[in-house]
Amino acid sequence: MNQIRRRLARKASEFFKDWSVPRQLSGQSAVAEAARSSLSEHQRPRLEEADRIGTSICPFCAVGCAQLVYAKHGKPIHIEGDPRSPVNQGTLCPKGAGTLGMMLSELRVPEVLYRAPHSSAWEKRPLDWAMARIAALVKQTRDETIVDRLADGTPVRHTLGIASLGGATLDNEENYLIKKLLGGGLGVVSIENQARI
Repeated sequence: MNQIRRRLARKASEFFKDWSVPRQLSGQSAVAEAARSSLSEHQRPRLEEADRIGTSICPFCAVGCAQLVYAKHGKPIHIEGDPRSPVNQGTLCPKGAGTLGMMLSELRVPEVLYRAPHSSAWEKRPLDWAMARIAALVKQTRDETIVDRLADGTPVRHTLGIASLGGATLDNEENYLIKKLLGGGLGVVSIENQARI
């Protein structure tokens, strides 16, 4: 029994000698030797494993926080705020800090899913097919709903059959281009942005 107690006392003594908190409480600098332990001696930052660092913008809101994306073998391993950005100066909110989890989530749908009218099943389709279908349906809807003149003869050349609701991550320049394309090019009247809701 005494041998067990001596062994436990020795282990506790070693633990407290190695633990940085008592050294810091005794007045040693928390940023120098007092912060070191036998465990921390062998640990390395996971960002050292990155073979590529790219930049991105957080996808969650209109603030547009800059991000650094660390990747290893073409797959992201860490995302943090970019300190060079005047917008967020290296910080991220909880949503932005969760970008990596969103990117790597098993629940994320990585392909186009299409459900035909009156069908109860989803089908996987190629992205090129989906983009061509969207373009064809927009053109068809515009052609079927375009109004050249009002009843009193006023020229309008517009459609009420298409509406646009932009996302909060769109900046002023992107919203300007959307307005020019949809309003000026297609005659869409109902153009709104989520940031104003």
